[in-house]
Amino acid sequence: MEARFRSAALLAWSIFPLVAAAGPQVHPTTAASAASPPPIVAPDPATAASTPAPPAIDDPVAQAVYARIQQMAPIQGSPISRQDAALGKALADFYMQRHYTAAWTDDSNVQQLLGGLASVDADGLLPEDYHLSELKALAESPNRASATPEQKADFDMAASSAYITALVQLARGKVDPVRLDPTWNFDAAAIDPQQGMSMLQTSVDERSVDQAFAMARPQNPLYAKLRDALAQLRTTAAQGGWPSVPEGPTLKPGMKDARVEALRARMVAGGYLDPTLAHGHHFDNALADAVKRFQADQYLDADGSVGAGTLASLNVPVQERIGQVRANLERARWLLHSLQGTFVVVDVAGYKISFYRDGNPVWKSRVQVGKPYRSTPIFRSQITYVTFNPTWTVPPTILKNDVLPKIRSNPSYLANNRIRVLDSGGNVVAASSVNWANPRGITLRQDAGPGNSLGQVVIRFPNSFAVYLHDTPHQELFSKAKRDTSSGCIRVEHPLDLVELLFNDPDKFSRQAIDERIATKKTQNVTLPTAVPVLLAYWTVDIADDGKLSYKPDIYDRDGPLVAALDKPQPLRAP
Repeated sequence: MEARFRSAALLAWSIFPLVAAAGPQVHPTTAASAASPPPIVAPDPATAASTPAPPAIDDPVAQAVYARIQQMAPIQGSPISRQDAALGKALADFYMQRHYTAAWTDDSNVQQLLGGLASVDADGLLPEDYHLSELKALAESPNRASATPEQKADFDMAASSAYITALVQLARGKVDPVRLDPTWNFDAAAIDPQQGMSMLQTSVDERSVDQAFAMARPQNPLYAKLRDALAQLRTTAAQGGWPSVPEGPTLKPGMKDARVEALRARMVAGGYLDPTLAHGHHFDNALADAVKRFQADQYLDADGSVGAGTLASLNVPVQERIGQVRANLERARWLLHSLQGTFVVVDVAGYKISFYRDGNPVWKSRVQVGKPYRSTPIFRSQITYVTFNPTWTVPPTILKNDVLPKIRSNPSYLANNRIRVLDSGGNVVAASSVNWANPRGITLRQDAGPGNSLGQVVIRFPNSFAVYLHDTPHQELFSKAKRDTSSGCIRVEHPLDLVELLFNDPDKFSRQAIDERIATKKTQNVTLPTAVPVLLAYWTVDIADDGKLSYKPDIYDRDGPLVAALDKPQPLRAP
């Protein structure tokens, strides 16, 4: 048991960032190496910082803690991960500041710790990642008072490690997002090293451990609503889940069908239909309206009929929805700290874009995003300039897969779409001079103006994916509920409204002034006076002000891997 808890004292080594400065931002060009950072080598003791002196006081438990800290020191020349090194230092610093005295001798603190570890279940995390049951058993053991100093030291360090790990994971998340998405480049929540260590010590000294758990969570109303939604879903699951609607032909308003009774029960359970209307086989107007509201909340075309898509959404098991909310709680821990100041958020799975000023949403619109096989990447950048009346250079993938087949089948395609052919030197060449069966050394560029694939404006930000925000001639697609229709870039409805907000200059860039620039029909690149952060994020649930959840299609199949990573037990590392 002692060896096991000495191992448990290293529980958080794989993710601990509390006393180390926040790691460097991971950019797409360096993400592959950042996903698996190379091990570092333990320093030579001759050149390493001097080891703190052992406790001077006559305290056998402190002496045992000190000995355990010494046992954790890596052997010279052995490989050790950067995360291991950070947590090893954290645990050593925590006890060094206490002169190695035990931190968990007060019963109130211990009970608050156990309660706090149990509470992370409401955050979608696993209490047993922190060895809750074992800590609880030892804390409540009648032999605890008579334990040896070594046993007391083992318990204390295991408790401290669990405490630190839980607080950090509540603040920053359990799962390393880079391991799921190598393009991830969002900064983790900043934790000041000195303030973090001071908070740990103060919470123990002042018996405010439970407050530390509460404050570690993202202090954002969205996070609290997600926790409430998770609790409600678990209550539904405990009661047997939602009623299912049997398979069969499409149910339409006006029909009479035995399955309508089950549909009514499902609508009542979801809060879409008054309980007094729970029975009956007639698909009346009240039920049709309820179905339309459900469809809108599930990002389905709200026609009131229950076809295959609506039926599948109605019959999603409650446990799957629980997993979906847990995944979004983890994303909230990754991202909510970034939502400050002035910024733009593209909600990729929700097909929408929002502009925030001083942390408050002031504008939103619909977007079209990449098809599943040409998915829009998830990353952050800075919007730096805008192109009015843009030309469009056909990307190689679109040229190969989309444009070349159209040219081969229709010789007038290039002229009809005002697309010029350029040689490797940028000179215009005749389309008739190109072997379209095997074209080489050419670029296709569409002129600015009507029908241009980028519309009237492009909003640009540096990234390695050639992704940007832009206008589109395909306005009809904005009316669809499911809008994963682009080749990776983000098509924005009403983009000129966003341009006006980005410039934030009523004199030079009023809407009238923007329209006048576009009316010149000249291609112009204009730098923003202040770069504006843009976050391309992926959320698969929405929460209304009343707490009702809307579930989005997981268009890029990201929820499943994230839930699997959340459910993976926290690895233990031997000292």
